[in-house]
Amino acid sequence: MSSRMVGGFFMSQETITQKRDGFSSRFGLIAAAAGSAVGLGNIWKFPYIVGENGGSAFILIYLISILGVGLPVLLAEFIIGRRGGANAVRSFKKLAPNTKWPVIGWLGIIAAFMILGFYTVIAGYTIHYFLLSLTNAFSGMSSEQITQTFHHFSSGHTPIIYTIIFTLLAVVVLFGGIKDGIEKYTKILMPGLVGIIILLVVRAITLPGAAEGLKFLFKPDFSEVSINSILDALGHSFFSLSVGMGTMLTYGSYISKKENLSTVTCSIAVADTMIALLAGVAIFPAVFAFGIDPTAGPGLVFITLPNVFLQMPGGNIFGALFFLLLFIAALTSVISIFEVIITYVTEELNVNRQKALKLTSIAVIIIAIFCSLSQTPNTTLSFNGNTLFDWMDLLSANVILPIGGLLIISFLGFIMKKDEVADELQQGACSIKTTMIYLTITKFIAPLAIAIVFLTGIQALF
Repeated sequence: MSSRMVGGFFMSQETITQKRDGFSSRFGLIAAAAGSAVGLGNIWKFPYIVGENGGSAFILIYLISILGVGLPVLLAEFIIGRRGGANAVRSFKKLAPNTKWPVIGWLGIIAAFMILGFYTVIAGYTIHYFLLSLTNAFSGMSSEQITQTFHHFSSGHTPIIYTIIFTLLAVVVLFGGIKDGIEKYTKILMPGLVGIIILLVVRAITLPGAAEGLKFLFKPDFSEVSINSILDALGHSFFSLSVGMGTMLTYGSYISKKENLSTVTCSIAVADTMIALLAGVAIFPAVFAFGIDPTAGPGLVFITLPNVFLQMPGGNIFGALFFLLLFIAALTSVISIFEVIITYVTEELNVNRQKALKLTSIAVIIIAIFCSLSQTPNTTLSFNGNTLFDWMDLLSANVILPIGGLLIISFLGFIMKKDEVADELQQGACSIKTTMIYLTITKFIAPLAIAIVFLTGIQALF
């Protein structure tokens, strides 16, 4: 038994493992996992790509992609995590000892640092824009002035302050661990997020001209469906569920054996998709009502929507609610990504959670500062036309996550013992037939689809 002195006490590997936290309820688990899946991209990007790819015709393709790609990988992470009962690296060590498969966990940790590096910067923007909206700072501004406001802010040093504030808020949530931290707060934050979306939806659909926005979002238009639409659906179904980097695997290690993993997985996917659709209903009726270009793109959330809210009666309040919504979505995503690293540090480096939080948050803040500085004029933190911020995004999303997802699903389909997979699935009375169907998907359908997503992502880099 190995041991190490920490804070004046010797702590063994076994001691730390025995003291592992866990989710106390299914609602808490679903709230935390759905919170991880629902992020900034879901609330803005999903509605946008739906509208640009044939409305409800695209939604149908997306749902098929969820069933064929997203759900199998999500369930695979839960199965591996619960079976391994440890962090993303050690779970693979336990299930496939003396092999190279633990590299999947390492890829997840690398991806976590990269994503947190740029994601916390954007998350910090939501705090700034929440305050601007709340104080009605956009009043009297032209669209050009709103654009200039964003560019001036994002290219300066002020985002660093908001990045640090956001990261420290995430640390506050994480400090309590799984049950008294992540679960406790997400049980409050996720219902709050849904409530805000519903308020925005009600306001949006009551605006004159809102019907055009709903038509844009939901009217099936199969003429707009192309190969790129299918690829977009495959890619978004994969990334929207927060899979491929060990986040759900880490959460899976905290799931009770009493829980039906299939039911939990489906509940998370349904919650994730419904919130994304509601976000679309909240955004596009308002966009059309005031004659704003709906094709402005996912990257213009801090320019396009302030223009919309500026023209809306009581717009500063609804604008503040929207950016509060983005903040909550970002926070629930960030804490789940943080947990991948924290769980590894506490279990593999034999340090307590508080120290792990300090070390991890300092590292993330340092990376985030450099990512933010790379957005400033005349920056030297750029390569081949992309800033450090851009590269963190592109490499994690287009390379590491698809590779991680492909390796995870391949591990479960070809390496993990079938009786172990069946045992985890049948804990919740999943039938043998369903188990066999799932194993078939993990071996043939999901890997092929993920490989396509990966190759498409690689192509996008060049």
